[in-house]
Formats: sequence, structure tokens, C-alpha cells
Amino acid sequence: MKLDWPDFEDIALALLEEHPDVDPLTVRFTELHRWVLELDGFAGKPDGSNEGILERIQMAWYEEYQDR
Repeated sequence: MKLDWPDFEDIALALLEEHPDVDPLTVRFTELHRWVLELDGFAGKPDGSNEGILERIQMAWYEEYQDR
């Protein structure tokens, strides 16, 4: 499955799998941006995100992190 920036929930689940012990709220946006780009199946352009998109990804990831 190809992921792109608007796929907040799918990206959050992938990040939880890749970094299961990381509290998402401790991750800086620069690091989050890099981690998203490094996900298998991520096809979005590096310049396709902004602070709002990264915040939505981080919050979706945090919700999944809390639920596990």
C-alpha cells in the first residue's frame, strides 16, 4: 500500500509498529518528518508536508500509542 501525507491513521499505525516504545509527544517534527519519509510504502514528496500535517500524524500516532 502506498502512503501519502493525508493518510494520517495509516502512517500513525506504521510509526507505532516501527517505534513501539517511543512516546509520540517526545518526537520533534523534524524527526517525525524523517521517520515518515523512511516508512516502507511511503510515496509522498518530502516537501508535501507542513506543521499542520505533522501535528495530525503525531496526534493520530499518540492516540494509537495510548490505546495499546
